[in-house]
Amino acid sequence: YFLRERLVGYLREAGYQTQDVEAVVEARPACWAEFPKRLDAVRAFKALPESESLAAANKRVGNILKKSGDQVAPVVDVALFAEAAERTLHAALQAVAPRSEAAFAGGDYTASLQALAALKAPVDAFFDAVMVNADDLRLRANRLGLLAQLHAAMNRVADLSRLAAG
Repeated sequence: YFLRERLVGYLREAGYQTQDVEAVVEARPACWAEFPKRLDAVRAFKALPESESLAAANKRVGNILKKSGDQVAPVVDVALFAEAAERTLHAALQAVAPRSEAAFAGGDYTASLQALAALKAPVDAFFDAVMVNADDLRLRANRLGLLAQLHAAMNRVADLSRLAAG
């Protein structure tokens, strides 16, 4: 705890915004040397027009997953999709996640986060059209699995929910 607080203080003194620092610290990078690169990526992400909406959606996804109780496995059965918005979000995630992951693995955190911008429309459509907590337990578990996949993809570089207003 002490080291975490010292790190946060140091990074804030270095000119980074508290919100950005908290987002990166929550992602628990393995190496302290990654912090500046991740913070720069967060700064670039926040400049994107999609960032505010994606940060808010990420916060919502995190809350839904927490409220579901058990640890949600990021497993999806495409045959159980009942809404077009589920299929669209899944397809977008299948297209975007590998690009984001490859950039992350290569240490290009900015490109990793920027790839996520393509998810804005499918995520918005999903939340407009799909009731996650459906009465059918199989549908609910499948939708939670899809959200768990989305949450994992969105939080590699930083906990984007920390960037959400309010």
